[in-house]
Parts: sequence; C-alpha cells; structure tokens
Amino acid sequence: MNKHLIKKYNVPGPRYTSYPTVPYWENDTFSLIRWKQSLKQRFLENSTEEGISLYIHLPFCESMCTFCGCNKRITKKHEVEVPYIKSVLKEWKLYRELFGQRPVIKELHIGGGTPTFFSPENLEFLIVGILRGSHIAEEYEFSFEGHPNNTTEEHLKVLFDLGFRRVSFGVQDYNETVQKAIRRIQPFENVERVTKLARKIGYTSIGHDLIFGLPFQTVDDVKHTIEKTRLLNPDRIAFYSYAHVPWIKGNGQRGFDEADLPKAHQKQEMYQNGKQLLEENHYSEIGMDHFALRTDSLYQAVDEKRLHRNFMGYTASKTQLMVGLGVSAIGDSWYGFAQNVKGVEEYRSLIDNNILPVFRGHILNEEDVIIRKHILNLMCKFSTQWSAEEGRFSELADVLIQLKEMESDGLLEIGSDHLKITTKGIPFVRNICMGFDLRLKRKRPEAQLFSMTI
Repeated sequence: MNKHLIKKYNVPGPRYTSYPTVPYWENDTFSLIRWKQSLKQRFLENSTEEGISLYIHLPFCESMCTFCGCNKRITKKHEVEVPYIKSVLKEWKLYRELFGQRPVIKELHIGGGTPTFFSPENLEFLIVGILRGSHIAEEYEFSFEGHPNNTTEEHLKVLFDLGFRRVSFGVQDYNETVQKAIRRIQPFENVERVTKLARKIGYTSIGHDLIFGLPFQTVDDVKHTIEKTRLLNPDRIAFYSYAHVPWIKGNGQRGFDEADLPKAHQKQEMYQNGKQLLEENHYSEIGMDHFALRTDSLYQAVDEKRLHRNFMGYTASKTQLMVGLGVSAIGDSWYGFAQNVKGVEEYRSLIDNNILPVFRGHILNEEDVIIRKHILNLMCKFSTQWSAEEGRFSELADVLIQLKEMESDGLLEIGSDHLKITTKGIPFVRNICMGFDLRLKRKRPEAQLFSMTI
C-alpha cells in the first residue's frame, strides 16, 4: 500500500454500524410513538420466525481505560448492580408488553462498560429475568464481553449454564508502555488463564480484541502481541484501528499527548504486518477489522452468505429486529433506530415511570433503505448489486461516477449492475461506503465527528 493512497484517503469517516449514521438521524421527525409503531410492525411481520436480537449495556467499570470510546460509569461501588439490573428487566418488560406475545430470542449480547464488573450471581439474575417470558430460538447465539483481569471461573460457568457459548476478551496490546498509556495493565498470564478456562468449560467461540494505532505502539509491538495471541489460538480476532475521538469522548481519551500516537503510514504498516501474520496463522479476514478460523461461526456465516452487521458489530446471524436495553443502548426495527438516554439516573427515572428511555432516533425513508442495503453489502461481502429499477435511481448513477477515481486507484471494480472491492481496497472499505453515503455528501459536518479511516 503506497503512502500516496494512505494520505489521499485518510480522512474522518463513519464505521457504518448503521445507515444513516447517528449524526445524520432526523430527530425532528422521530418520536417515541413512531418508534413503537415501527417495532411492533417489524415484530408482527416476521420476528416470530426469524427471532430477535437483544443487546444489553452494562456501563460500570472500576477504572478508566483511555482508549475506550464506550459509554461507561466509573465506580468501585458494587451496590449499583442490583438496582440497575432491575431497571433493565423492567425495560424489557415494557418491550414485551408492546409486542403482545412472547418474543423469540435468537441473539443476545452483553456489552459495556465491563459486564464482568457484575458478580456471577447478579449476571444470572439478569439473564434468568430476560429469558423468563421469552422463547429461545432453535439456533441461537449468546455472547458477552469479559475483562481478563476480573473474569472468574464462576462468571464463565454461570453464563455457560445459561446458554452462552461465545466470549470476547479485550487484550489491546501486551507492551507495558502502551498498557500504562491506555491505563489497562493486563498481563499475558491473565488472558491465558481466562482463555484456557473458557475452552475447558466448553465455549465454542473465544475472541480476542486487539488494537493498533495506540500511543507509543510500534510495528514490533503489534507483531509481538499477535505472536503471543497465536499461542492461545482464539477462534476469532478483532483487529481494530484505534479511534481517537477525544472531542467526543472528553478527558477519557486525553491520557497521552497527540504526538505519542503513530502516524497514518505507521498505522497502515501495523495493519499490513498484522494482517499478514494473522493469515499466516490460518485466520481469514471477515468484513472490516475481523479475522476468524475456518471452524468459527463467523467464517461459516461468510461462507454461507449470512454475515450481518449492526450496532453490535459483525454477527453470524441476521435478525431485522434488535432491542437495545440499558443506558445508551441502540435498537433497530429495520424501519428505524432509537437510542436510550446515556445517564444512569435519568434512565432509571424514566423506567420507574414506565417510559421507554429513548432520547433520539431516526425513521428510515425509501432512499435510506436502498443506501443501507448497499453499505451493508459492502461491509459484509465487499461487494454489492443493484436491480434495473435501482439502476434508474439517479443518485446511484452519480455515486458510481464519483467512485470512478477509486476504481482508477485499484480499490474497486464497477460492473453494469454490481461493484466489487478488490483485495487492495479492503483497508479502504469505509471510504468506499462513504461514496454511497448521500446524507454525508449533502451535508458535510462543520466539525470533525468521526475517527480517521486509516
């Protein structure tokens, strides 16, 4: 990858866990009533057959990690656990009452924050409460995020007994200087312990999250981290570019100086070396940022053309209805999106008053649906197709004309009814999706809203 292309395309851009992206949601045309209507419509259409996804956000952490862009509450007071869980269960009850019949849960993911901040007993209390009054799909996937420093054997056993078979552990980097800068001191031995425990208990998909582009990080650090990771042979690896957005996340990402971050060309070298090492060790690239062994469900989803992307990232099964529970959680009815309030106190107050704690959202129009389809295809398959009817959509013709420059740079190939991203173009998938992003084209943000694409 030459430095000219890196310099040319290293611009701020969305990660496309949704379209439209959150800054372009039309909150003035959105309402709680419209959100409820869109949810019920999708539920009645096919969620009984297809099932629904649940994302549960547990925001508490005992300490601040400066690389983190998630919504979290820093505290060492574990008495916050039970009151918060009761609010989440009541929120879920409000959704079940809206649906009018027992939902079928196909996918459930617990994220954070630090889910393993919660005791095993309280996590059991949460999941038992969620599953009560619901059906579980014949084929389902339950997963959670574990912190290697505080995930215990009891955590793993309790969740395994409740049906969880996938767990991801945040590793980031094994260099001590990098760990100190991001305030995440985490020895290899801790990661080794929980990985082996999970495998012994019977988890069938164990993931490690690695990040490149961190402060003080070098290419050799990335190589070292991947070599150590290889010893544990996780089933899937998320290999993320660090998203430096302190203007959005505040002081949480100000634990180091801007000069301590690698330059764009250094990050690209980290990515290329990391990708090569992963492929040499039999990990296949799956969508953007993700690698998996051929035996993992994520690889199989690609092979069977089932890979899907939503606010949880890449998933091995597609559902068109996702309910987000907890502070800041985002739901997707396929016709619209809605996000919960971000403050714990406000969230609990609304729930106590039997009000769904939504504070913003977007109802998709016909154009949004077309563009979302193409962006999802590009993110999940590195290709997309359009029908003759869509081909007459004037905006699509303009998009393809503007993408000609990327075709000249060897990043993609455009046919009469399709577009395919080349191997050379995969690192630039976000840029290619931006070419389809009509809302971004029509109104460029005055301030920087997104992380850099490279």
